Amino acid sequence: MGDRAEPEAGRLEQLARSGPYLRVLLLAGLVGVPVSAVAFAFLALLHRLTALVWEDLPADLGLDPVPWWWPAPWLLLGGLLTGAAIKWTPGGAGHLPINGLSAEPVKPAYLPGVLLAAVGGLPLGVVLGPEAPLMAVGAATALMLARRTQGTPAAGIVGTSGSAAAVAVIFGSPLVAAVFILEAAGFAGPKLTKLLLPCLLSAGVGALIFTGLGAWTGLPVSSLELPGLPDATLHVTDLLWTVPAAVAIAVGVREVHVLGRRLAPVAQRRPMAMALTAVAVTAVCAGAYALLTGRSPVDVLLSGQDSLADLSRDPEAFGIGVFVAVLVFKGVAYAVSLAALRGGPIFPGVFLGAAAGVLLSALPGFGAVPALAAGMAAATVAVLPLPVSAAILVTLLLGADAASMTPVVLIAVVVAFVTGRALDRPRTGEAA
Repeated sequence: MGDRAEPEAGRLEQLARSGPYLRVLLLAGLVGVPVSAVAFAFLALLHRLTALVWEDLPADLGLDPVPWWWPAPWLLLGGLLTGAAIKWTPGGAGHLPINGLSAEPVKPAYLPGVLLAAVGGLPLGVVLGPEAPLMAVGAATALMLARRTQGTPAAGIVGTSGSAAAVAVIFGSPLVAAVFILEAAGFAGPKLTKLLLPCLLSAGVGALIFTGLGAWTGLPVSSLELPGLPDATLHVTDLLWTVPAAVAIAVGVREVHVLGRRLAPVAQRRPMAMALTAVAVTAVCAGAYALLTGRSPVDVLLSGQDSLADLSRDPEAFGIGVFVAVLVFKGVAYAVSLAALRGGPIFPGVFLGAAAGVLLSALPGFGAVPALAAGMAAATVAVLPLPVSAAILVTLLLGADAASMTPVVLIAVVVAFVTGRALDRPRTGEAA
C-alpha cells in the first residue's frame, strides 16, 4: 500500500512539470475569463426577468401583494417555452434535473435549447435553480473557445473547468464550485489529479471576473447566501435532535424524488404535455398556498433564494402553519419540475431543508439556527448526493456561525447520506 501511495502523491507534481499539461492549465485559466463574462450576462438576464415578472409589473399594476392568480399565465408561457425547447432542440434542453447535476460537458450544439428552457422557464416561476443551465453555459462556451482541443482528452478538462468558472459565484464561493465539480464528476486517481488544478484555477478566475463585472456594471447577480443569522449557541440537545431531523428530511426528499421519478418516463415520451402539466400543477400549488396563508404565491415558486434569505433573517416570522403549507405545496411543485422541466435541483432543495429545519425547531431544546443548519445540510446531501460538497456549501452559507454549527452540519450530512443510501437499496435491488 505504501508503494502505491508514493506514485499517487507524486502524480500531480509530475503533471505540473509536463509541457502539455501546463498548456491545458493555461488554457483553462484563459477560458475562465470569457466564460465568466458569459455566465455573468446569463445570470443578470435571469435576475432582471425575474424582478420584472414578480416585482416590477405587479407594482406598476398596483398588485401588492402578488395575487394568487398571477403565476398562472406566466407559468403557462414558461411551460410552452420549456416544452418546445425539450421537444424540438438538440440535446433535449440539457440535463434532466431529477437525475441530479452532471459535470459532463455539454456540447455547444445543445446550448440554444438549454438557454431557451432556462430563460423561458426559470424567471417565470419554475421551481428549479440556475445552477444546471449555468454549468451547461460554462462548459459549452469553453468548448467553443477551445475548438482545437475537441476530440482530445484535453476537451473534457477544458469543458469541466468552464463549468467550474461559471458556477464559481452562484454557490457563493469558488472553493465550493471547484469541489462540487470534482465530486460530481466522480473521478478518482489520475483523472481527478488532472482535473484538480484546472478546476481550481478556472473557479478562482471565474469568481474574480464575476466580482469585477458586478462592481463595474452595477448589475445584481444573486448567489446562494444568507444574511446575518441570529446569535446562537450549540447545545447537546441540538446534536441529539439533529439525528432524527436529518433522517426525517432525507425521507421527505426521497418521497419528492419518488414522485418525480414516476413522472419522468411520461415526460420523456410526451415532453410538451408533461411540461404544461407541471406548470399547471405549480400554478395550482402557488394559488392554493396564497389563498390558505394570505402570503405571496412567490413563496412556492422559483428557486427559493430570496425566500431563503427572508427565512434565515427572521425564522419565526412564518409560523408553523405557513411552514407546513410551503413544504407541501413547494414540495409537490418541486417534484413535477424535477420530472418535466429544466433547471438545477439544489436551490429549492436547500430552501425546503431550511424550512423543514426551522419547523422542527419547535421541538424542545432544538435551537432555530442549529435546526436551520441541520435542515439545509440534510436536504442538500439528499438532493445531490455529494457529501463533501454539501458540507462545505452549508458551512460557508452559515457565515459567522459556521465554526459553532459545523458539528451539526457534519452529523446531518452523514446521517442524511446514509439514510438515503439505505432507502435506495431496495429500489436498486428491484431494478437489478
